[in-house]
Formats: sequence, C-alpha cells, structure tokens
Amino acid sequence: MKKLYFSLMIIFLLGACSYQESTKEVSEEIVLPTSIFSSSKNNAVIDEKEMKESIKTYLNTNEDLSNISDQFEEIMDSDQQLTKAEAKKLEQLNDLVKENDRNFSTYISHNTLPEGYKKESERISRFIMGSNQILDELDQAIDDMVEHMSEGDFSETEIESLMNKNEGVNGREQKKIENFLDDKNIDTKAFGRKS
Repeated sequence: MKKLYFSLMIIFLLGACSYQESTKEVSEEIVLPTSIFSSSKNNAVIDEKEMKESIKTYLNTNEDLSNISDQFEEIMDSDQQLTKAEAKKLEQLNDLVKENDRNFSTYISHNTLPEGYKKESERISRFIMGSNQILDELDQAIDDMVEHMSEGDFSETEIESLMNKNEGVNGREQKKIENFLDDKNIDTKAFGRKS
C-alpha cells in the first residue's frame, strides 16, 4: 500500500515484460488463504486491544490477497492462458477480497469502537475498498483491451480518470492512515511503521 500509485504504473509496465516461468510452475505455488477478517460481533463494545488486532488482521489479509493477485498477474503478463482451475482460483480470490472488505466495513459500522478509532477505521476501510475497486477496474479495462485486440497502452489521462473515481484513495489519505497506525503502534504488512 505504501506505493499504490507506483504499483499501478508497474502493472502497465509488466504488460510489456515477458515472464519466463511456466504457468504450471507458478500456479502450483498459488495458495489462497484459509481465513480472512471476520467477526460475528454486532452491537458490541470493542476494546482497544481487540480493535488494534482487528485493523491489523484486516490490513494484513488485504496485503496477502494483493500479493496473491500479483502472482496471477505474472501468469497473465507472460501471455499464457489461465487454466480452468487457475481461473476458478482467481475468481475465489476476488470473492475473498470483497468479503474481507465487506466484513471489516460491517464490523466497524455495527459496533461501538474505542474512542479515537471510529473515524480512522472508516478512513482505512474506504481507502482499502477504494484501492481494491481501482485495481479491479484496471484489470477489467486491461481484459477488455486484450479481448477486443486493442492496440496501444493506457494513457496517463485514462489512469488518472480511474484514480479520480475514488477520491478517498490518494497520498493525503494514505499519510493520515500511516500516522494513525504509527500513533496507535499498529504494525501491518500493508503500511509498516515509521522507524
């Protein structure tokens, strides 16, 4: 998450690169997580320790899912077709991303959070959901381009248009999230901590 904008640019650059490993070798390494963020709590009062752990679990799970998605991108960028099993696994991955987002959003909206956590938890939820939505739309746009055999690359304007659709995903919001996580001593794979 630290370099969302650079990551988006890299997605486009990877399309021009060739990946040498075979699809079979890469797909055998792709393992979906056995769990995502979930909570059955409803109308409960959440203490600070649980809230910190919930944020950490949500963000770490999102980062793990994002890293798995990158493995599928490598297969597709190597100009190889996904097998039926791989396509099914990719669909399951996309469902897990949406479910992880939905579960956290429901958790923070249906429970009483510790003082100072409500606004920032909502910011985190909006940012991650928005980031995932942008990446999903980019994937769809790339798929459409490939399916219709369109020539050329995405322009900077097209990328900015996708980014501007979700105003909650920007460097200012990311910095606020990083400051909050640092202030609360929440160390995550997604954002890390200041040294």
